[in-house]
Amino acid sequence: MEWLDWLKQGKASGLERCKGYAAGDMDPPVVFVVFNRPESTARVFAAIRRRRPSRLLVIADGPRPGRLDERATCEQVRRIALSVDWPCRVETNFSEVNLGCRVRVSSGLDWVFQRCSAAIIIEDDCLPHDDFFSFCDQLLERYAFDERIGLISGTNFQGRRHPEDASYYMSRYVHIWGWATWARSWQAYRLDMSAWPSLRATGWLAGELQSVQEVTWWRTAFDQAYAGTIDTWDIQWVFACWRTRMLGVQPAVNLISNIGFGTGATHTTSDSHGLAGMSTEALGSPLIHPEHCLVDHDADACVRRLFFTRPDVARRVLARLKRAWRQCS
Repeated sequence: MEWLDWLKQGKASGLERCKGYAAGDMDPPVVFVVFNRPESTARVFAAIRRRRPSRLLVIADGPRPGRLDERATCEQVRRIALSVDWPCRVETNFSEVNLGCRVRVSSGLDWVFQRCSAAIIIEDDCLPHDDFFSFCDQLLERYAFDERIGLISGTNFQGRRHPEDASYYMSRYVHIWGWATWARSWQAYRLDMSAWPSLRATGWLAGELQSVQEVTWWRTAFDQAYAGTIDTWDIQWVFACWRTRMLGVQPAVNLISNIGFGTGATHTTSDSHGLAGMSTEALGSPLIHPEHCLVDHDADACVRRLFFTRPDVARRVLARLKRAWRQCS
């Protein structure tokens, strides 16, 4: 039974059917988002090949105007992403013109979730540990109809951590360096963030976050995303999850290494905060599930201190992320 068919039938009988479904029968589609980096694309595709998904959806942006050499690299990347040598249904959503990160990724994911009830999403610079896929498989099933959960992330920025001896924890934060979600969650996404001005005026954000500094950080980020002054799609995804009070699942160990930083990159030639090429490790099996579906406030406090409550660090991190976003625009 295909993943899409199971979800359609499962909704009729609710969460109990979801809990009883055999994880070994699941094979959620993998979405591969690519652009113009053949080397990192090849490394990430090798990890996808080891996974051998039965369905692969490839999203690609077109070359930027005036970059005469980029058409060739974009075509090379597409060939790599389509070099499937196992039984697999391959679908493509390619743009022949450059749309930039903001429009290309968001429109590509709209296309995905018009076709799929759930998917695992990998960008061309996010190298997954092999355990990432099985982690997503099991939790896409477990939380398929639990509307408290909005996404499953493969990233852990804190180093090795086993909260409550579980394999993962619940977080308010939305990490998208290798992640998975459902169409039911994505339906909350709005690229234009049309609800932001009214919520901003109510002081909603101050009621959601834990510090004045973090409120300032995210208010600035939401303002810029709403105004379209930064070419990104993922701040809008954070806003959608927070507005609908959906939580993210974070693994107890890091399962994704971002290989898009470094000397080969156009903008992000170094990173002093340890975001570049973070090590990954095995999560182990079977998964140990947390006892309650509640935010791990200690874990979130660690992320908050790392990124959002020290203004000097926050500015530098946001600047680096902006440069990374411009890499694909």
